[in-house]
Amino acid sequence: MSTVTLSSKNQIVVPKEARERLSIGPGDRLLISVKAGEVIVVTRPEEFCGELYGSGKKVFPGNHVKKERKSWK
Repeated sequence: MSTVTLSSKNQIVVPKEARERLSIGPGDRLLISVKAGEVIVVTRPEEFCGELYGSGKKVFPGNHVKKERKSWK
């Protein structure tokens, strides 16, 4: 964990250790979200579709859709 200071231009410097662990450098794009008073910074994927592919399997495992459709008959 590192401490950073917000500059007069509302900017922060990402510490070297964090940049190395994220494999990021100048010009790379990051996503920032705020949840429960915490700031979360993640690398921005090149293509969102590729990152989301298959993520629905956790929500609807197995043959959930087929079972649901059969129940409509």
